[in-house]
Amino acid sequence: MELNSFSHGYGQITYHLVLVPKYRYNIFYNKRIKKDCELIFNNICNEQGYKIHALEIVDDHVHLFVEFHPSNSLSEVVQYLKGGSSYRLFKLHPELKKRYWGGSLWSSGKFYRSVGNVTADTIKHYIKESQKKSKAESKSSKSMKPGQRIIEDF
Repeated sequence: MELNSFSHGYGQITYHLVLVPKYRYNIFYNKRIKKDCELIFNNICNEQGYKIHALEIVDDHVHLFVEFHPSNSLSEVVQYLKGGSSYRLFKLHPELKKRYWGGSLWSSGKFYRSVGNVTADTIKHYIKESQKKSKAESKSSKSMKPGQRIIEDF
């Protein structure tokens, strides 16, 4: 994975997402539903400009490793994935409506974790080092407010 240049920024937004069907039913044991779900997620991501790095569908949940543009929020991405896949799977497999009579295929929750090429320790070190440089510059200015703390205080 690499960093991307955008109109006003440079970076990468990737997430590991886990989506679970409502009531954690094992609907993906059905190979046809599983394959259709995989195709639907690929289509949604292509339509929305998301990039799937990995996709795994097991009997009772879905793992997605997805990258998207910084103008999209995580909530928006999950909404497109869950809403779009639910709608399309119900159209392709009307028998699912018997099990999910309320109209919702996915549980209301989600698991998400941002994924990147650096560790938390690397970021802490970077911030600490940049703080030392600016600390030396700002000692003469004494512009800190009473009670204000620096990163090293934590």
